[in-house]
Amino acid sequence: MLLVRIEVLFVVLLGAFHAAICSPSLGDSPNGPPNVLFIAVDDLNDWVGCLGGHPQTKTPHIDDLASRGVLFSNAHCAAPACTPSRASLFTGQMPQNTGVWSNDGPKLTRLRQNAFLLPDSFRNAGYRTLGTGKLGPSRSCFQEFFRVEQRWSPLTSEAVEYTPEELPGKGTDNPRHEVVIRDQKYILPLNRMPSDRTPDERKGESFDWGAFDVPDEDFGDTQITDWAIKQLQMHDDGPLFLGVGYYRPHQPLWAPSRFFERFADNPAELPPVLESDLDDLGPSAKRWAMEPVTSGAHATVRRFQQWRDAVQAYLACVTYVDHEIGRLLAALDESSLSENTLVVLWSDHGWHLGEKQHWGKWTGWERSTRVPLIIVPPRTKAEKYAATGKQCKRPVNLIDLYPTLIQMCDLENPPHKLDGESLVPLMEAAEVPTERFSVTMFGPGNGSLRTDRWRFIRYADGSEELYDMRRDPQEWVNLVSMSANREILRDLRSKLKPFLLPSGKP
Repeated sequence: MLLVRIEVLFVVLLGAFHAAICSPSLGDSPNGPPNVLFIAVDDLNDWVGCLGGHPQTKTPHIDDLASRGVLFSNAHCAAPACTPSRASLFTGQMPQNTGVWSNDGPKLTRLRQNAFLLPDSFRNAGYRTLGTGKLGPSRSCFQEFFRVEQRWSPLTSEAVEYTPEELPGKGTDNPRHEVVIRDQKYILPLNRMPSDRTPDERKGESFDWGAFDVPDEDFGDTQITDWAIKQLQMHDDGPLFLGVGYYRPHQPLWAPSRFFERFADNPAELPPVLESDLDDLGPSAKRWAMEPVTSGAHATVRRFQQWRDAVQAYLACVTYVDHEIGRLLAALDESSLSENTLVVLWSDHGWHLGEKQHWGKWTGWERSTRVPLIIVPPRTKAEKYAATGKQCKRPVNLIDLYPTLIQMCDLENPPHKLDGESLVPLMEAAEVPTERFSVTMFGPGNGSLRTDRWRFIRYADGSEELYDMRRDPQEWVNLVSMSANREILRDLRSKLKPFLLPSGKP
């Protein structure tokens, strides 16, 4: 019987076999180039155990991975949305230089038809480059050596698509979209909430959550894990670059029902919020907080008493994807590549669940910019990295991954300038003093800067925010108007200014 597909699965071959210039044993040899397992998780904020973002999160496999490498606990994205963040990571450049600012604007393939991306550096060095799931900024971004096998699901791209007859009810208090799964009828959205976005926007509604009583194998993240495990088991012509892009916990927050069971007797705690949180912000900041650009409105979630259910669904999705990552890492440990494989785990941006009355991404606050980032060196070279098993609290950015992998794998630099800085010194000494800071751009003229202690945000209209992250990790008190912070503001403004200029070159 044909399994119902609950998830979109992209099996991406990032490159055909490179000319046989590599010995079949190079990928297994401790003296050969390291293999790379490149794990991406969509929309994952700091609700993982090793980052302590939520007291009820369960991520034993991600936590174990962090104990084997370096956990960058102050890591941030270049842009808090999927497309611009991934464009920056795969080019190693900020949005000012990629030209990709948002999910809805021009894509990298349009702006750079011959873009040289991170997998190109590995392919040119003789690696076999493979990938599955959600990786790059678009399905066609690696066009010259990119083959996509699409398995459309009735419960993702097509599941949320209302029929023309159903569409008028999408924004009402009785939205109704009917689908049939395993001969069983479901009415979407499961949360029974109206859409806060325009009635025809995306024609569907992904701001939904709930459990499906189906096997894990019906979900795309399980399917891509199965495929990736086969590549690890079959690989015999290294070195290998294997990218695995997990979709969860991206909305809709659906997961197999077994991952929801633990909340029956132990309901999820809501994230800490302050009702007056927006009172010390300007009109631009309030608009960024309140507009349902990427998800829905906080007022709607509260009106339908769905806040706790949404939090539980997000936590369930996080635990589900952690389970799949555990399966993948176990397969790596059992394979011939286990001793000489570099593992990287990252997320493209964070996600709000009601903090600052916001849902989704696309803001300059910590909840939206902060991401998990773990780098585990090959076991054969672990002694070189003294920080292994430690946490690095220095501010870093996802654009730093490209130069880091170039250095760790001894690859040639790409033909274009990289905006990031290698993380290898921090892997050798996690708390070495640095002048590092991280910048996140959320549209031209809107920038958010993070240092060891401070977050500074400036909007295109000139309004600003300043938070002391040591004393106020929830960003509840905007300190920008306090005279005692003049020198701090002067320094932070000078750091952020080049990123705000139309032709700025950070």
